[in-house]
Amino acid sequence: MRDAITNLIKNYDVSGRYLDRNAVDSLKSYFQTGTARVQAAAAINANSASIVKQAGSQLFEELPELIRPGGNAYTTRRYAACLRDMDYYLRYASYALVAGDTNVLDERVLQGLRETYNSLGVPIGPTVRGIQIMKDIVKQQVAAAGVENTGFVDQPFDHMTRDLSEQDV
Repeated sequence: MRDAITNLIKNYDVSGRYLDRNAVDSLKSYFQTGTARVQAAAAINANSASIVKQAGSQLFEELPELIRPGGNAYTTRRYAACLRDMDYYLRYASYALVAGDTNVLDERVLQGLRETYNSLGVPIGPTVRGIQIMKDIVKQQVAAAGVENTGFVDQPFDHMTRDLSEQDV
């Protein structure tokens, strides 16, 4: 897994360049938001079960057809699998927040997801909506933890939803 610093240095090393003003500014930004990113990860860790439960409840309230007979979250096993996947997305979003980079999401979450969901007949729209709901809940939790600017929380969640939305699943 790479982080923002590793990626930045790798890119400059590959091209044989010294770190320029843009690189230094990126590093400053990364370090200035470090405490907030760690606080966000701590808030997610402390509240992960309730975040997933609340997001699942809201998702199924918005899309009740998912839990009706024939729906993709109908039966206890499918319902539990849906919540398990939401927890998985949340956990990896927390890693990406700490790393300040979405590379871990590409490597560990998004690669191969289309094939998996296609083989299981999982619709992508509700998955995307569930991730968006979790983002909103996490931002509330992070703000409650004392972080004033929660805009950085958007990055991993938006990356996942954008990538999933572009796939024909």
